Amino acid sequence: MSLILGHSVSNAAPSVHHFRFKSLALNRDVAYDVYLPAGYKPSKGRLYPLVLFNDGQDLPRMHFADILKKAPLPPFIAIGIHCSERRIREYGTMHQADYKGRGDLAFKYSHFILKEFLPHLREAFRVSLKARDTAFAGFSLGGLSALDIAWAHPEVFGAVGVFSGSLWWRSQDVQLEDPDADRIMHDIVQKTTKFDKNQRFWFQCGTLDEEDDRNHNGIIDSIDDTLDLIRILREKDIPGKNIRYLEIEHGRHEPGTWGEAMPDFLRWALAKK
Repeated sequence: MSLILGHSVSNAAPSVHHFRFKSLALNRDVAYDVYLPAGYKPSKGRLYPLVLFNDGQDLPRMHFADILKKAPLPPFIAIGIHCSERRIREYGTMHQADYKGRGDLAFKYSHFILKEFLPHLREAFRVSLKARDTAFAGFSLGGLSALDIAWAHPEVFGAVGVFSGSLWWRSQDVQLEDPDADRIMHDIVQKTTKFDKNQRFWFQCGTLDEEDDRNHNGIIDSIDDTLDLIRILREKDIPGKNIRYLEIEHGRHEPGTWGEAMPDFLRWALAKK
């Protein structure tokens, strides 16, 4: 499949292109943005690292193109996948909806990513096929989705970025006797016996992500959930060098904070392994 770009590539800055992909798995058109590095040639040349983003429609609010222009980063291709009005159903954990039935289409979304969209990108653009050159990231519920898919497929994604991840995602409502029980992603990671210790994990939280503190320990749930998941990863002997946690003082659950964190994530994701 060939893909015609809408305008020429800039020699000084990344160029942004907008496309739609017809997904059979999701039974809808998926809008996505492509950020190509300066000097990109569609017909020849090197293969580039690939970074996918859920909730890609929010990247402009983070001034993503400006970040790519100004930050000292190696050349790579970024893809911003737009969500739909079914976001609360398509994002989540692919093998289990939450206790309210949300995320019931997450398996179909994972099929779209793995079986439809990635093959399309690899045919249409000069992206590396290596897991170590491929990262998946997302924001809030999109971060949970990216983590769930990447964790299940380390042969595809060598790195994952979770910005203010919805790691509270639960199989049951909060139980007063054990308010930290029933977190789906924590249980998934805990129970996984086959995984890749070379896979890399980046997490970000803001101290003002939320106000909820279900276990009354003085730490907001967003930070608690993230640190608890990091602890589980470390208990599984994931090397410390493969886990990064960024906490932004006064950071909020919004694109402004995620844009502030973005250069750190990209430098980490694209660092030489």
